[in-house]
Amino acid sequence: MLIELREVERCFKRGRETVPGLRPTSLVVRAGEFVAILGPSGSGKSTLMNVIGLLDRPTAGQLLLDGADCAGLDRNALARIRNRRIGLVFQAYHLLPRQTVIDNVELPLTYAGIGRAERQRRAAEAIDRVRLAHRINHLPALLSGGEQQRAAIARAIVSNPDVLLADEPTGALDSATGKEIIGVLLALNGEGRTIVMVTHDESLARSAGRVVTMRDGRVVADSAPADAPGAEQ
Repeated sequence: MLIELREVERCFKRGRETVPGLRPTSLVVRAGEFVAILGPSGSGKSTLMNVIGLLDRPTAGQLLLDGADCAGLDRNALARIRNRRIGLVFQAYHLLPRQTVIDNVELPLTYAGIGRAERQRRAAEAIDRVRLAHRINHLPALLSGGEQQRAAIARAIVSNPDVLLADEPTGALDSATGKEIIGVLLALNGEGRTIVMVTHDESLARSAGRVVTMRDGRVVADSAPADAPGAEQ
């Protein structure tokens, strides 16, 4: 199994009060799965995504990546793992406005010290995989919302991460463009890439092979097969 949460909790301090954002939660994501985490605002789904993406540290419990517990690692170690093994896509595209599509997509490789020729080759390949090659030298301001999200997805996969985490990737898009982005994610999953997507949209969640439903900081339903590790009964 690629990702495993064992009784993971995440609590937040608000003044003197401790607020549970994620109650004891166990979950397994296997390599090659497309998992949608579904739930309304405040259900804990984004907190769960941040924990899986090593952006937030659990208050209690274990988070295992390929069997190695990441929960107790320091910030620098978490950053190294995240940069190498996890691709992140958000509702806001976070593209640098003065950089072209290919320059934006190259960024993770630049930070990793990859040479220019290899960066450009891999970035062009990632852009082609999200069907955006015709916009490769455009600035973000000249792209539609859907094209900007495709560029953000290309940037997230350019380092060939083990898992792609997408937090409300269609939230800023109209329904037709949102379906196009889901099509891009499905195509990447068809190539064997593991994808975990947070959404509040039930119709989009059904596009995934598995739907994990959250409410009040807990997993309340899981459409994984009953005999799969971590499946809710």
